[in-house]
Amino acid sequence: MDVSNLPCGLNGALYFSEMPADGGKSKFTDNNAGANFGTGYCDAQCPSDVKFINGESNSDGWNNKTGSGKYGSCCAEMDIWEANKISQAVTAHPCSFDGQERCEGDKCAAPSDCDKSGCDWGSYRNGLHNFFGPGADFAVDSSKPFTVITQFISEDGTDTGEVVEIKRKYVQNGKLIDNPQATIGGKQFDSITDDFCKAKSVFFDEEDTFTARGGMKKMASSLANGMTLVMSLWDDAAVHMLWLDSDYPTTKDPNAPGVARGTCPITSGAPADVRKNSPHSNVTFSDIRHGEIGSTFAGGPTPPGDKYKCESDQCVKSGSGVSIDICNANCGSDLYKCENNTCTKSTDGKGIDLASCKSFCGNFQEYLQ
Repeated sequence: MDVSNLPCGLNGALYFSEMPADGGKSKFTDNNAGANFGTGYCDAQCPSDVKFINGESNSDGWNNKTGSGKYGSCCAEMDIWEANKISQAVTAHPCSFDGQERCEGDKCAAPSDCDKSGCDWGSYRNGLHNFFGPGADFAVDSSKPFTVITQFISEDGTDTGEVVEIKRKYVQNGKLIDNPQATIGGKQFDSITDDFCKAKSVFFDEEDTFTARGGMKKMASSLANGMTLVMSLWDDAAVHMLWLDSDYPTTKDPNAPGVARGTCPITSGAPADVRKNSPHSNVTFSDIRHGEIGSTFAGGPTPPGDKYKCESDQCVKSGSGVSIDICNANCGSDLYKCENNTCTKSTDGKGIDLASCKSFCGNFQEYLQ
């Protein structure tokens, strides 16, 4: 991750959306485009600037000034990372329904069936002002690259258990950096849980929309349903990204708990200013991995449970390896490569299982070596 060239008012985001994997092509017969052409997008903000929703053009009532139409496209959203070099946040946004739904007019605005505010963990907002920022005085120096680790902890410690906690760690200069403990309403928290979200809402004097939309249980359900990875770099015409890096709401006392989210002035972040003064801003996301707890970064703890290796097309216990679920999904099965947008059997012993191949092949011109 490199956010060193992201000033106030910009947001380099990596997140998951519960949009349909095929872009809604199978559900809506009028949608002949599908995910390859960008249809099906949704998130917890119920955006109304989406050009096609539910297989139909969103041109009815289109406002050229705001760039929005009559309808919005809503679904759960898991923000793994939203940040610039000043501030960062990880946020869970559940919706009270599964999948994607279209909203209309005022029903797209808050309060909606989605948790637009979300349950966020931002170190500066939680009173930890020396944890993240540009320079050697911060525990995580945003002027240099670093690795972000997001762990989804299940209730029973297995790969298939219900997610009850979202933890954050960092690695920079070879050093593992744990998320710090924050004092919220007299209690200590270092991760997103139902208890944290409830305590935060009381302490910050906010409506607990996270719990009202189903909390961690509903967020876990969306993760289990499958979500789509999204990466973006955007500015904010509505509130100039003050919710991420400045004092927000600006009508509240900046000394009140949860109001100060970063050191950017409340006059910063206007898109016209950002685009004029920082035209070459950029963010780098690289070496994206997923796997068992502790398996995706150097120095991570050994994942819990027995380990298995594939030998003679059978999963056998081993001192090192993978979980039985992962082993069973791959052992004894053919390997595939994405060639010419089609999953074909590999003949050189390299590749991935068919389900994983089909998850992206045809969506991108990509080859696995």
